[in-house]
Amino acid sequence: MTDYLPGSTVEQLRIDVDDLTGARIIALLTQHHADMAATSPAESMHALDLTALRDPAVTVWSAWLGADLAGCAALKELDTRHAEIKSMRTADGFTGRGVAAALLGHLVTAARDRGYRRLSLETGAEDYFAPARRLYLRHGFTECPPFGAYVPDPLSQFFTLALDPE
Repeated sequence: MTDYLPGSTVEQLRIDVDDLTGARIIALLTQHHADMAATSPAESMHALDLTALRDPAVTVWSAWLGADLAGCAALKELDTRHAEIKSMRTADGFTGRGVAAALLGHLVTAARDRGYRRLSLETGAEDYFAPARRLYLRHGFTECPPFGAYVPDPLSQFFTLALDPE
C-alpha cells in the first residue's frame, strides 16, 4: 500500500502487480492505446498493446483507490541494467490527484530494487503530452537521446534517470 501525497484529495492508493485479466485494467489500457494511436501517427506511436504488455520482460501495476481503478504503469526490462517506463495512464476522474506521481515513485523504487542503474522513457512531443513531460522533469528525469531500438523522431521526446551513479 502506498500512502498518497499529504494534502491530496485522495487518502490512500494501493498499487498492485496486475495480471491484466480484469475488465477494468483491460478497458483502461485499451483506452490508453486508442488515445495514443489517435494522437500520434503510427510510426511515432510506441504504446504497447495488451499482448506486448503480457511479455515476461514487462511488469504492469494498477493503482486503486478503494474499488476504483485510478491508473496504471509498466516497467519493461531492456537489459539487466536498464528499464523503460511504459503505459503510464491515469484513469478519467483521477487526473491532478497525485496518481501519476505515486505510480512514478513506485516504478523508480521497483527499478532500484531490481538493480537497474537507469530508467528511461519515450513520450510524445505534442502539447497533449506536456503534463507527462512536466511530471518526469519534476521527478529528476532529464532529456536524453533515443535509447534501445528508438530512432530520432520529431514527435518523440526521450527522458532518463540514473538510479545508481555509474
